[in-house]
Amino acid sequence: MTTVRVPAGWPATEEEARAVQDELRGRVVLDEPGPPPRTGRVTGVDVAYDDGRDLVAAAAVVLDAATLEVVAQATAVGRVSFPYVPGLLAFREIPTVRAALDALPCPPGLVVCDGYGLAHPRRFGLASHLGVLTGLPTIGVAKNPFTFTYDEPGPERGSSAPLLAGAEEVGRALRTRDGVKPVFVSVGHRVSLGNALAHTLALTPRYRLPETTRRADALCRRALREAAVNG
Repeated sequence: MTTVRVPAGWPATEEEARAVQDELRGRVVLDEPGPPPRTGRVTGVDVAYDDGRDLVAAAAVVLDAATLEVVAQATAVGRVSFPYVPGLLAFREIPTVRAALDALPCPPGLVVCDGYGLAHPRRFGLASHLGVLTGLPTIGVAKNPFTFTYDEPGPERGSSAPLLAGAEEVGRALRTRDGVKPVFVSVGHRVSLGNALAHTLALTPRYRLPETTRRADALCRRALREAAVNG
């Protein structure tokens, strides 16, 4: 487990954080397809908080994209680096998420975030922010649609419907299990939306949420419990 300090110069106010978003948003790459599904490696990242102790734990779990077996994993724990502000959650999470990624013994391949990419009020959610800072291909797979609207996709697995900000499509509502609530997929960086959907389906052979997210969620929660005990 890596211990993380808040980086020097990290934004401390909402105004500073929004200025960073504005600066970095123009670096998002949207014209690359990304790695093909079921090839190479795919990594899930997730975080867990202990607000009482002002701690955040991040996990990065690398899977073989073809078999979904765990190849490597790493965790990091640090102080919460930014207050809770809707639309600015990446500033609470990125220092520890990057530390967990940096601690991996192998390249992560595609990174799947439990959250948003372009499906964000400022079109720069965690997946986009992390992708720009690391250069890695990233997608966001969220449990809810945030502030956006959508029509219900068909009831069968693989059906999707546009996730809309007014008339703008910012992602897709994707059914990963027959008759089960969809997940909400958006491009982060260096991946097309069609490829993001295909990756999400490849990562959900049994459950609604991707295996990357399920494994990273369990690991970061465990790391947070261990940090609380040891701290």
